[in-house]
Amino acid sequence: MGYRILHRSWRSIRAMWFVMVAELAGTVAVLVLFGIAQPDLFRTQLWQAGDDLGFNSSPNIILYAYANHDPLPKIPFVWSPTLTNFNVAISVISLFVLITKMICVIMHVWFPLVALFFNVSLTALYATSIYGQAGPDYVNPDRPSPVAWYIAKSCDVAANQSVQKSCKTAKGTFAITVIMMSIYLVNLGLTIWALLPSANDKKSNNADSDDEESSPSSFTKNDKWEMHGMPQTPRTGSVPFTPRTMAFNALERKLPLRSQYA
Repeated sequence: MGYRILHRSWRSIRAMWFVMVAELAGTVAVLVLFGIAQPDLFRTQLWQAGDDLGFNSSPNIILYAYANHDPLPKIPFVWSPTLTNFNVAISVISLFVLITKMICVIMHVWFPLVALFFNVSLTALYATSIYGQAGPDYVNPDRPSPVAWYIAKSCDVAANQSVQKSCKTAKGTFAITVIMMSIYLVNLGLTIWALLPSANDKKSNNADSDDEESSPSSFTKNDKWEMHGMPQTPRTGSVPFTPRTMAFNALERKLPLRSQYA
């Protein structure tokens, strides 16, 4: 077979290196932004600011639940520490994958099938992060928030300068997350492009066909076909006459010296 699913070559190494440079810059950015956001640089502050502005629920719902001996409410993913830890985790994973990719590319073992797994996984992780950062908040039915206010609205709606600064930082973090997902989508496109059948695969198929036709087994088949297909030749004793033998016999009859001594 000409098509190989594992040991396939990339269509454009230059494009892959260009995207890798952008991936390196984006990975450094998310490492810094997700790192400084941990454990709670602006999450609760923005949550409280949204409550003060009437955009979403209040972070005091946990205290109210403890005071009233009620079951703890489910914290929206956008305001939960789980999202913060998740973002730090995927930034570290991105750095690990990038270093591994660079080493594998230099050693010529970064195959498209391997890259497909990592690109699909990281694209899904960053899509989850994007959903979390701009996620809904329906805890307070009187203040439903389908999109986080710091994403949907301008930071100038908050009069507090500290809140505006945190809002801009959160917007920048969201933007770089979208860029990182776009980079992995481009990587995924390059990977799928490399996995698609190419002209080289067709040439390999043609070469394999030529090799099969020139193999000894094919010669045997062709010889048998020719022997079965040709008409029966006259025999003298038990020795068959082939076209080559008949030609030599005709040549011998035409030699004048042999006709004189015969």
